[in-house]
Amino acid sequence: MSGYLTTHVLDTARGCPAEGLKIELFRIEGSDRTLLKTLLTNDDGRTDEQILPEAEFSTGEYELIFYAGDYLDACGTPPEDPRFLNVVPIRFGMSEHSHYHVPLLLSPFGYSTYRGS
Repeated sequence: MSGYLTTHVLDTARGCPAEGLKIELFRIEGSDRTLLKTLLTNDDGRTDEQILPEAEFSTGEYELIFYAGDYLDACGTPPEDPRFLNVVPIRFGMSEHSHYHVPLLLSPFGYSTYRGS
């Protein structure tokens, strides 16, 4: 089985999927950080395609950047200056060829993640 990467973003404050949230994927190699892909979440809080499909998958260190502030602004969440959560980076390693699912549970004042299935 070859590996691949997916995500799912849920807005826990509003109780719904986070639609229209911008996500960037970077590969980390030492001090180098290379942008691989930019995606938006759909109406289910997922991306329309795998973030890193089998054909592009390789083990290593990666970073997902979730643009929470832009999403919260678009939803009409009252603004702060500066916003408590603006950009949420999640750096993680993928050491085996399997499905890696990195979800984000988001609110204006907190977030959590885990390795899902």
